[in-house]
Amino acid sequence: MNVKELELLAEKNRKRLVEVVYAAKAGHIGGDLSCLNVMTALYFHVMKNAEPGNPVPEHGGRGMGNPERDRFVLSKGHCVEALYVTLEAKGFLAPEVLDTLGKFGSVLSGHPTIEVPGIEVNSGALGHGLSIGVGMAIAAKMDKKQWKTYVLMGDGEQGEGSIYEAAMAGNRYHLDNLVAIIDRNHLQISGNTEDVMPIDSIRERWSAFGWDVIQMNGDSMEDIVKTFDAIDYANGKPHLLVSETTKGKGVSFMEGIAKWHHGVLNEEQCKAAVKEIEGRIASLSK
Repeated sequence: MNVKELELLAEKNRKRLVEVVYAAKAGHIGGDLSCLNVMTALYFHVMKNAEPGNPVPEHGGRGMGNPERDRFVLSKGHCVEALYVTLEAKGFLAPEVLDTLGKFGSVLSGHPTIEVPGIEVNSGALGHGLSIGVGMAIAAKMDKKQWKTYVLMGDGEQGEGSIYEAAMAGNRYHLDNLVAIIDRNHLQISGNTEDVMPIDSIRERWSAFGWDVIQMNGDSMEDIVKTFDAIDYANGKPHLLVSETTKGKGVSFMEGIAKWHHGVLNEEQCKAAVKEIEGRIASLSK
């Protein structure tokens, strides 16, 4: 997909996200919205062979398809709603399955589980995803496979010490087939990250760990595509993309407001958000 097509798809995914979170009456919508552009780009531009198996299981099961696929780990697992709408757009999840989110007996949980088609690992206990990604990347190297591993972390998650153990291992094993992304929206459940546990030295600390560190505007699909396309997968270093984003991106009354970390939309707010997004969809569809 080109940039405009990706922008249009991201907006359609954003509308679907708002609707399903409203219907479920639960979800981490602020962080969902901040990482949705990156997730859309990953599945529809960056990751190779990330297609559903044939057939996709109707009621759970992995349905992963091609063993040569690139792998994705959502370490900030509380933002699973963004992953669900992306997997639906990709064909892993049927709309009637996604509509069960928040309902009794649904296969869809509040964090990723491998019972859901397209999800590689159970995640959401913050700080674990990068370690899993390191293991996946080492496995690919050992098996002499070309597939890549992508791990999406939160910026509040950077307070977890296990991340830095994984960072050291990534450098030790020269995992240039591993890309970690930090969704740098500057807000976590307790407020601004710099008031809770300052991490503004991201570039310096990860560079010191031996990683290839790249700044990226995660609110700009053009910059996301340009940044991923420029990654050197043969430089002997694991890669970290610091994705500067806006909490609640794409819904004006949510943007940059900490309470939407786990906010619940009322009917009026849902209608307003959908109307705003539909305006951009109409503009991009011309």
